[in-house]
Amino acid sequence: MAATFRSPFRQTPPVTKNLIIINVIMLLATFVLAPRGIDLNRWFALYYPGSEHFKIHQFVTHMFMHGGLTHLFFNMFALWMFGRVLENVWGPRRFLIFFFVTGLGAAALHTFVNYIEIAPMVKAVTAFSNTPSADLFSSFVNKYQSTIKNMGFDLPRIIDFAAMWLDNPSSMGYEQEAIGFMNKLVNVKMNIPTVGASGAVFGVLLGFGMLFPNTQLMLLFPPIPIKAKYMVIAYGVLELVLGLSMPGSNVAHFAHLGGMIFGFFLIKYWNKTSNTFY
Repeated sequence: MAATFRSPFRQTPPVTKNLIIINVIMLLATFVLAPRGIDLNRWFALYYPGSEHFKIHQFVTHMFMHGGLTHLFFNMFALWMFGRVLENVWGPRRFLIFFFVTGLGAAALHTFVNYIEIAPMVKAVTAFSNTPSADLFSSFVNKYQSTIKNMGFDLPRIIDFAAMWLDNPSSMGYEQEAIGFMNKLVNVKMNIPTVGASGAVFGVLLGFGMLFPNTQLMLLFPPIPIKAKYMVIAYGVLELVLGLSMPGSNVAHFAHLGGMIFGFFLIKYWNKTSNTFY
């Protein structure tokens, strides 16, 4: 008698399975509609609240958008690996609550960190527009060099422009160009879309590490075994270091941390209000 093959995905619990299906469908829809001039990211990615494209629903919908196949694969593989275990332990309802709480928490921390970076920039641009000067512009460029570079601007040219204005501070022609550049920088920064389920996935990883701390996991790079609790700690520390050392990065490191932080406190809350750990 021939053995019957059973797909591992068919045995995946319903919430984890449906989350993966929705994410795959949204990426396919993004690919199909883009050539027709319909940018789903404009509607469903998360924008900074000061952006003209921001909508409140984006705090939820950005979790189902991804930047490409690689981004989608790694997030969905991690969700399948760890999410199905948590769902089998907690049940569909509690796992779904956990997924959305960690995803929303990730978005909240990411937005707050963006506010800490963008609000002083807006204040500096407003002050400069009222009283433009070569010294103020040069200070602005020096302070935000990493942001200028990460936003795709020609940093050496901007530095040279600031130096030329310092050499000729009375020239009126530099003022409008400087104001235009500063406003454009802030506008670009505000209009960077955030996509992906990474925040919620990091929350799921944290949840797995708390429920099964001594489970041995095999890393891909390098291929060595490690206990779940140590992997979670390593990821948390790495995301904190990268978030602090690489402001303006295209990777939302603080969103990943936000998912882990909110997941930690939610599990602790459940632990206090339940007779069981979960």
